[in-house]
Amino acid sequence: MSANDPEISESMLHRHTFGSAEQPTLCFLHGFMGSSADWAPLVQGLEDDFYCLAVDLPGHGQSLDQPEEAYSVAGATEAVVEVFDAEGVSSCVLVGYSMGGRVALSLTLRHPNRVGRLGLESASPGLRTKAERADRREVDAKRAARIEDDLEAFLADWYRLPLFDSLAQHGLVDEMVRTRCGNDPAELARALRGMSPGRQTSFWERLDEIACPTLVLTGALDDKYAAITEETTARIEAARRVVIPGGGHNVHAERPTAFTEALTQFLAATA
Repeated sequence: MSANDPEISESMLHRHTFGSAEQPTLCFLHGFMGSSADWAPLVQGLEDDFYCLAVDLPGHGQSLDQPEEAYSVAGATEAVVEVFDAEGVSSCVLVGYSMGGRVALSLTLRHPNRVGRLGLESASPGLRTKAERADRREVDAKRAARIEDDLEAFLADWYRLPLFDSLAQHGLVDEMVRTRCGNDPAELARALRGMSPGRQTSFWERLDEIACPTLVLTGALDDKYAAITEETTARIEAARRVVIPGGGHNVHAERPTAFTEALTQFLAATA
């Protein structure tokens, strides 16, 4: 940890574990409004060979009332590292979806010795300019206020965004709204304000520092992230990109079998 890293010591992030701790560790980080429970259906085919560790990021699942500094990408990164330390995980395969992918990138860059392989699902390295970040901070501040005012109404609008059109095609919107309504609105709002891409330093210019084998995964129906992941892959020397047909932004929910197959092949490949 460098002198600029936030210290997260008052609380520990909640997590679910699957399989034997004697196996290599495979850690999953969920997206905004998700939780460690999102990964449970996927680990059933992996827990025989891996110790699967799914973490609730700050403000999500059961990781509530965290220290204020945890509600940022940098702070969440250090909180996940504390989980690794508590679990005796020296190095792992780290897989992050969307917001969790941004935390996974941060962790890989801050603590490269803790990540043996990296999986990025529909993840962006961040916004490139100060103007873009300022605009996004404003947008996310308004979204956070709406979450605090009426979470259910916010969710109805959130899943109408073009980014999530494919969820409707797969008949998953109602289930997403139901599970997301179980979140604490105040905690979600804190997480959104603090972990907004508008408050995150861009990682674009540092992607060439990532030396570990990297899987960059996107859904064919997600036009925005198809472009982002193509450039991400080009900037990471040891990266390979997989595009899942029929999948959108949330590939692991929409095409779980294809997602697991792509991940399994990546894990089986030689470095």
